Amino acid sequence: MKNNKFSIITVCFNSEKTIEQTIKSVISQTYDNYEYIIVDGASTDNTLDIIKKYKEEYPDKILFISEKDNGIYDAMNKGIKMASGDIIGIINSDDWYESNALEIINAEYNKINDYNSIMYGLLRQYKDNKFFQIKGNSHEFLKDNMIPHPTCFVPKQIYDKYGSFSLDYRIVADYELMLRFYNIPEVNFHRVEKVLANFRIGGASNGYKATKETIRLKKNYKILSRKKEFLLKLKVFYLRFFK
Repeated sequence: MKNNKFSIITVCFNSEKTIEQTIKSVISQTYDNYEYIIVDGASTDNTLDIIKKYKEEYPDKILFISEKDNGIYDAMNKGIKMASGDIIGIINSDDWYESNALEIINAEYNKINDYNSIMYGLLRQYKDNKFFQIKGNSHEFLKDNMIPHPTCFVPKQIYDKYGSFSLDYRIVADYELMLRFYNIPEVNFHRVEKVLANFRIGGASNGYKATKETIRLKKNYKILSRKKEFLLKLKVFYLRFFK
C-alpha cells in the first residue's frame, strides 16, 4: 500500500474559540504521513498563541504563517502553494476531522489508484453545538448543490495543472472550483460513504450574500433556470429581511 503524504490546510482569523479542536483533530489522526499548514490572517486574539503552543509540540508536523490576506480563499491558495504533499485537504478553523479521515482516504486512493480523482465523503453537521444532520451531496448533482467541502481531498497535481481558488468570489469560490474541476473530462470524483469531517452551521456561507454569489456563479456557468433563479432570489430576500 502506498503511504501518500497529505498536506492539511487550515485558514483562520481570530479563531481562539474553536481552532484548538481543529488542530487536535489533525494531530490525533490515526494516519501519520502528513504535514499541517496553518495560514493565519494576522489574528488579534489568542489564536496565534494556540498555534504556537502546538507548533512547539509538533515542530516537524506543523507549519504556519501569519499575515494579512485578501480573504479566506486567498489564504487557502497560500496554503496550497506551501503544500508538499501528494493529496491536499482543507479543514477550516471551526470544523474538525474524524480521527481516521486520512487513513480512510489513503486506503481509498490505494483502492482506485486514480490520482486524477477528487475524493469526498459525508459531513456531520452541528447546530448550536448539537448534532443536526449528516450531509452528503453527490457530485452527480453538483449543478444543484455543492458537495461537502470540508470532506474534500484533492491531489496536488490537480491544483498544479488546473488552478486553485478564484478570488472573483468571496464566499462560494469552493463551489466554483468544484464546478470548474467537474467540467474537466480528465478530473474524476469519488464518493466515500463514511463521515470524514464535522461542521458547525453558521457563518458567511449560510447568509444572503452567499446566495447572491451562488446566483452569479450559476449564471456564469449557465446552469441556472429562470425558475431556480426566481426561487433563489426569493431566498435572498427572506435571508436579508426576515432572518
